[in-house]
Amino acid sequence: MSINLGRAGAFMASHARVLDRRRFEAVTTDSDAARQAVIDALDAYRNPDGGYGWGLEPDLRATESQPGGALHAFEALADAGPATSPHTAALLDWLDSATLSDGGLPFALPIADPVACAPFWVGADPAESSLQITAAVTAQAYRAARWDKTIQDHPWLAKATRYCFDAIRQLDEAPFAYVLSFALQFLDIATDTHEEARELIVHLGQFVPRDGAVAVVGGAEGETLHLLDYAPEPGRPVRDLLDAQAVSDDLDRLARGQRQDGGWAVDFTSYSAAAALEWRGHATVGAVSVLRSNGR
Repeated sequence: MSINLGRAGAFMASHARVLDRRRFEAVTTDSDAARQAVIDALDAYRNPDGGYGWGLEPDLRATESQPGGALHAFEALADAGPATSPHTAALLDWLDSATLSDGGLPFALPIADPVACAPFWVGADPAESSLQITAAVTAQAYRAARWDKTIQDHPWLAKATRYCFDAIRQLDEAPFAYVLSFALQFLDIATDTHEEARELIVHLGQFVPRDGAVAVVGGAEGETLHLLDYAPEPGRPVRDLLDAQAVSDDLDRLARGQRQDGGWAVDFTSYSAAAALEWRGHATVGAVSVLRSNGR
């Protein structure tokens, strides 16, 4: 089963924000100029404090720097590699300043203007560490660190890694779907530098169905995290938890997800018209990237 890359490109040109158009170009052309353009587009979301806001997380449209903004900043930086940003050290310093005493990040920091922000961001406790957001940010930081020694050597990364290891080890029942997904993504890439991560993948494996589909309890009707959401790369350790046929079937599912207009959609709730459209651009980049890396 194949996709129509031309239609996907047309969708991005007519619907997606500039950052995701640049990411799409980097994913599909393997061009140094396209990678640098991702770095340049990311700067539009940067704040003077070193963090990122301004709707970089589509359902968090507040201007303030947030952990959710850092997540998507590292995601873009990873897609841009080996190009690197001169502002990465400032982002790491900002994360260090936002980290709580136990090494974790709060799900969100206080939001002055909650217009068009999802309620789970607005209602987050800034004094409580969240494994979900800490694992998500740290996983993307490790992806970007493949190219950038600034990230590898920064003390924030070691602090956040230890928090995630300890919090994951304490899980003794199936966690919320997004917690499980981001924890697996974190552990998968952390195996490149930390043997402890392999042991913890086995620990979380007890909560992963063989077909990889995890329902999002309390989410939108039918909202499900699929195995390619947390095990997108072939040959990686988390794939060992999954049935090979299930991986093939999920690749078929993802390919079938291309809509008539050329883009992909998401099954979760968006909290503004802008976010609904931006998530589709983000999802389209992700789908094309995953399918290409898996030989589709």
